[in-house]
Amino acid sequence: MRYETRAQIAKTSTVASLSPRCGATSLSSGVNADSLVSPSSAVGPQLPSVALLTGGDDKPYALGLASALVAQGMFLDFIGSDTVDAPELHRSPLIAFLNLRGDQRENVSFTRKALRVLAYYGRLVCYAATAKPKIFHILWNNRFEIIDRTLLMLYYRLLGKKIVFTAHNVNAAKRDSRDSFFNRLSLRIQYGLSDHIFVHTERMKSELLTDFGVSASKTSVILFGINNTSPDTAITTSEAKQQLGVSAEAKTALFFGQIAPYKGLEYLMAAFSELAQRDDSYRLIIAGKVKKGHAEYWNEIEARIAASGIQNQIIKRIEHIPDEEVELYFKAGDVLIVPYTHIFQSGVPFLAYSFGLPVIATDVGSLRQDIVEGRTGSICQPQDSSDLARVIGQYFDSELFHNLESRRAEIKAYANEQYSWSKVGAITIAVYSELLRT
Repeated sequence: MRYETRAQIAKTSTVASLSPRCGATSLSSGVNADSLVSPSSAVGPQLPSVALLTGGDDKPYALGLASALVAQGMFLDFIGSDTVDAPELHRSPLIAFLNLRGDQRENVSFTRKALRVLAYYGRLVCYAATAKPKIFHILWNNRFEIIDRTLLMLYYRLLGKKIVFTAHNVNAAKRDSRDSFFNRLSLRIQYGLSDHIFVHTERMKSELLTDFGVSASKTSVILFGINNTSPDTAITTSEAKQQLGVSAEAKTALFFGQIAPYKGLEYLMAAFSELAQRDDSYRLIIAGKVKKGHAEYWNEIEARIAASGIQNQIIKRIEHIPDEEVELYFKAGDVLIVPYTHIFQSGVPFLAYSFGLPVIATDVGSLRQDIVEGRTGSICQPQDSSDLARVIGQYFDSELFHNLESRRAEIKAYANEQYSWSKVGAITIAVYSELLRT
């Protein structure tokens, strides 16, 4: 009966009916969250539970971790949004999905956006006040990171919560050349108030320790789980290429994801221009939206494309790619290019692996550790377009490319074993258990 009750609550967690303790404002996403009671608290004594605070984004990581935790019997309050909502979040009696963030579409007025964000913070504060879980696991901060890193962290601690934080980027502002004293101070506060911090690489752990004074004992390195959330239908490579206007014989390189200076797209453009001018069978697909604040960077890339003389060999889709269309790009591509100039970890190669697509990446962060040379891809030198062109050319002459259709299954199998969410879940639950003991 406990499981049935929890499932019922999960199904109705985004429907109105709240007490007036936090006011009586009706919120626009379908949730009257004026006094949102945690589904966990409504059920009574049960197994230890965790609140997974997703920030309303990064669906692949949030769903992957949730599925791993539930598979091992963990109860979850999944704090999400329309963006991360998925059928599997409503099927398990161990998950209570609370859509506190609601709609995040960007094609609305500034006033509308501001009201949505304020409403979300109100719901989140009300939820935390009555939440049953003793552990709050923060996967991403919200819109106003300074508030999340300071006031919200202090609030959670005052409520007696144990806080686990996944630092996907130790200091993203430093990576984006936007670092500041206040940015570092707020990060130091968040890291200091966290009971445990997960990072994805040893280099990230080292930066956390040296730049922010975090103790090694409260830091764990955890693998970046494989991205298996995008639909994978029976569409073939040739069919995907045809839908994107690429001939079946074309040598097709793919750049996928948000566009920003640290992604090194200018080096890929220079390398591709070198290759395409001597072999007109090369094609480059650029798919993804421009990261906020970097429109000028993309304008410079477009100017280079216009001046290159190879515009007809480049396919562009500069916008967010919906989940249901992702497979088209990874099946049409013969190789994913990751020409980053600076990064610790990236989820895009794992998305490529989930479709069996090899990866050519620069030797930055942990990308070398994520690629098996000649089996799942190749490594080249960062910020070196000539070396990138050389490695791309070698790939299209390699056995891996010429037998790609049969090798895709091998890459998938390797990635699903190496980056298994069950491994991630086991490490995560071990940390939870230790925190509850202390």
